[in-house]
Amino acid sequence: MVTTVDGIAGLKELVGTHLGYSDWLEITQERVNTFADATGDHQWIHVDVERAKAESPFGGPIAHGYLTLSLGPVLFPQIMRVDGITMGVNYGCAKVRFPAPVPVGSNLRLGATLDAVEDLPGGWAQISMTFTFEVEGAPKPSCVAEIIFRYAE
Repeated sequence: MVTTVDGIAGLKELVGTHLGYSDWLEITQERVNTFADATGDHQWIHVDVERAKAESPFGGPIAHGYLTLSLGPVLFPQIMRVDGITMGVNYGCAKVRFPAPVPVGSNLRLGATLDAVEDLPGGWAQISMTFTFEVEGAPKPSCVAEIIFRYAE
């Protein structure tokens, strides 16, 4: 269920709140290969299925860490929508970690927590969130990132 927030004031009311989870998304070899082509990162642990099965400590191919992180814009709109803003931009990441792999064929989801909202000049606000990407059935997250957005009203 998508949480709809009314502007920056509505965001401020949710500071410290876990906003929910996205749906599960299957991580396919095709998606991994497409990401490898887009980034030029064709390391065998991602794209050589047979070698990854035979030699990788993960038992098969895994998604790129940055592929996992890049799925934020795909999954986050399933969690929250902000109405009453004229523009939003991705300002960056304060910290990103990849504690566990994302095996090809697994299901991945995103959880999000709203950590802070800071007023900026000119009607802008800086929003800090923690994105936690989880593989279904895994004991620890695959990616934990402190994400920063800027919204203007």
